[in-house]
Amino acid sequence: MAFANELDSGDTGWILTSTALVLFMTLPGLALFYAGLVRSKNILSVLMQCFTLACVVSVIWVVAGYSLAFKGSNPFIGNLDYFLLANLTRESLSGSIPESVFIIFQMTFAIITPALVVGAFAERMRFTAMVIFSSIWLLLVYIPACHLIWGGGYLGELGVIDFAGGLVVHATCGIAALVCAIVSGSKKRV
Repeated sequence: MAFANELDSGDTGWILTSTALVLFMTLPGLALFYAGLVRSKNILSVLMQCFTLACVVSVIWVVAGYSLAFKGSNPFIGNLDYFLLANLTRESLSGSIPESVFIIFQMTFAIITPALVVGAFAERMRFTAMVIFSSIWLLLVYIPACHLIWGGGYLGELGVIDFAGGLVVHATCGIAALVCAIVSGSKKRV
């Protein structure tokens, strides 16, 4: 059994496998699911929305998202000590896995969360508006929620337990999807 500050190859292998599985839930899983729900003329648009979100969220996560979600001792939001992953080294560990693996694992959740919201405004929002909304939503909702619960923030200190992202992923994107669906109105079928 490895101690918290020792690298464990079994833990690393499992987290890498889990990372691939979570990414496959988004690309192609969620993308194809949403493609099956829209009219044929909008299939490529929905697929591109999911793939573009994966790219945009990955950049945001590396630039500042990880640092704001998991670094710092502020109870509500992290800091920018890891801006552009500046303080990440080859020896950095998160528990018993390399911190770089943990960063990528958490990034897959950051990717799938705004992608889940896409279904609420499929066929009702322009592509550019979706990218801007999702980027702002990630920075203002997902990342603070992630820090509050998973990143050692206020709710985590209170003992809130979030198994499988019930609060950080599902509650945040569910509320956002509901609000988006209400604001964008019903689909106009022709």
